[in-house]
Amino acid sequence: MAPNGLGTGLWRISTSLLLFLAVSTISATSSVDNGKLFTVNGINYYSGDAVSKIVISDSDSTRLDEIVPLTVIRTDEPLLTTNIIKETISNYSATDDVFQTGFLETVFLFYDGHGRGQVEPAVQKALKGLGNKHAMTSSSYRSVKHFISARLLRDIPNGPYFYSPRTGEIYQAFRLYADHQLAFTEAVLGDGTGGFKPLPATSSGAMTKSVAVPSKLYYTPTSAKPLAGLRVGVKDIFDMKGLRTGGGNRAFYDLYPPRNTTGPALQRLIDAGAIIVGKMGTVQFANGDNPTADWVDFHCPFNPRGDGYQAPGGSSSGPGAGIAAYDWLDISIGSDTGGSMRSPGGMQGLFANRPSTGAVSLDNVIPLCHVLDTAGVFARDAATWSKVMHAWYQNFTDYREYPKKLFYQNSSFPKSNTASGALLEELVMKVEAFLGTKREFIDIASHWEKSRPSDTPSKINDLLNTTYAALVSVDQYRSLSLPFYADYAAKHEGRRPFVNPGPLSRWAWGQNNGGDAIYDEAFRNKTIFKDWWESDGYGKADEKTCSEGIYIYPYSKGQTQYRNAYFAAPSGPPMGFSDGRMAVLAGTPDLVVPVGEIPYYSTISLQTEYMPVTMSFVAARGCDLMLVNLIEDLEQVGILKPVSTGSMMYPA
Repeated sequence: MAPNGLGTGLWRISTSLLLFLAVSTISATSSVDNGKLFTVNGINYYSGDAVSKIVISDSDSTRLDEIVPLTVIRTDEPLLTTNIIKETISNYSATDDVFQTGFLETVFLFYDGHGRGQVEPAVQKALKGLGNKHAMTSSSYRSVKHFISARLLRDIPNGPYFYSPRTGEIYQAFRLYADHQLAFTEAVLGDGTGGFKPLPATSSGAMTKSVAVPSKLYYTPTSAKPLAGLRVGVKDIFDMKGLRTGGGNRAFYDLYPPRNTTGPALQRLIDAGAIIVGKMGTVQFANGDNPTADWVDFHCPFNPRGDGYQAPGGSSSGPGAGIAAYDWLDISIGSDTGGSMRSPGGMQGLFANRPSTGAVSLDNVIPLCHVLDTAGVFARDAATWSKVMHAWYQNFTDYREYPKKLFYQNSSFPKSNTASGALLEELVMKVEAFLGTKREFIDIASHWEKSRPSDTPSKINDLLNTTYAALVSVDQYRSLSLPFYADYAAKHEGRRPFVNPGPLSRWAWGQNNGGDAIYDEAFRNKTIFKDWWESDGYGKADEKTCSEGIYIYPYSKGQTQYRNAYFAAPSGPPMGFSDGRMAVLAGTPDLVVPVGEIPYYSTISLQTEYMPVTMSFVAARGCDLMLVNLIEDLEQVGILKPVSTGSMMYPA
């Protein structure tokens, strides 16, 4: 039976969850309230721990409803008018996806101004017209007819809540969203003690999880907390206190207990006010896999662009898919060792970065290669992207003057008479105009031959062909594979855990080709390249603009990569030197930005669909904030544009 004042079509408690709660809390020693599921106007919600309590002096006003929706409206206006109420509610609806008119059934009006406030008599009628049935005012308001005088035991912000008239307790409202793209591996909530716990709720959907997001009205950004209320998903290689870390491997997830600390990179975001809502899918142990065949332990997240069956890129596949698909997710955090941020950014048309090596601590993160690993952020617009980077990368100088050199390598770009080439050329011309410069045509291979150290190969690829392969395959084998195998065998009678084909082939390649010896040689070659890039190459520092110039190259050109295509079995790590390897080996920032999208005929939908075209901006090491400032400015003047979620970046 529905609680008093609420029709069954409007409001219900999930019967299955109530049964679960009843079973789960029967214990001779203790019981745990795991919250409840509700439906308000057809939208699913979850209520967590109590955050405050309403104390009413007139006990006769207490009803016996179990839980009802509640909206808290705080104002410092001495006279609360109907116009203020309507404008406030309109603003709530426009800025917050958790709030809806169903939460106006019960309203608590709180006066934050000086003295005692007054409520215009017509407010009660206005609220009733919006579905209100019960209204309360704080004691700082003068007595109002038809309003119950009450007080809050603890201050809480504006916004939607759930309220128990029987106990007076107020609970935060979390809206439940279905993860249709399989971007998440685990939805989470804060545990109230600085850690996290898995969300004990779900809604229906094939293979999908539910993710709970709090109201944006609860949070106000400040200088101390610039990211307040920003909803964040995190690649499941980062440790979070109270949760297991899986790294895309079921045996790894099951073997190790929940972590007792949150890594410093994530903690810095949390301290800045960000709200982590879940762990997200990764290629196993942050390697590189194809969706069909290579993804064995977990299902590969779905790229929403085009026909919905293109590869999402990796290894930060889930974080990329989530930002490309879900308006309710503001940013996501991934890692980039050889392209794990930039690849999903390119395949899904997002703002995605590989920062300078060492931008944030990667303690408590599953390593691929300690000397190459970085942590980046996905966003749909440059302004949000920039805000996060400024709060996160605190060791860099915030340069606001931009380089006048724009390095451009002809061989990297498609012909300007192609669809992708035309989009990229248009962007380059606009960037030239914005910077007041013209591109400088370069050839990295020939420049290396002329300026390389005398004791190095004349061909840059001869120096660097296996450098990345040796570093990642040997380092992860030593730092992850060996202890993982030993720990698993000790617990499982000598058995070896399952590992996907991709990581296995990489680890085997490293050991079969020299192990520690090839790692040491690769590290030397990486250092040679880094030193050359910073002194004689195109990564020179500058006192005024941080970097002497900016190297640009296309990251994605609108190509398809169908996820239902079969490939040859993985045979080892990727080889060779390319544009995308420069930042990896030199430790510089590489920021991918969306440029546009081009049509293709889909063999899945049998319709014309669209795939992203993206560009990379590379600068000297430590120039991350200069680059993102430039990209934010390019967005502000309309040269770059925010992208939408769904099949198209820029729907008509």
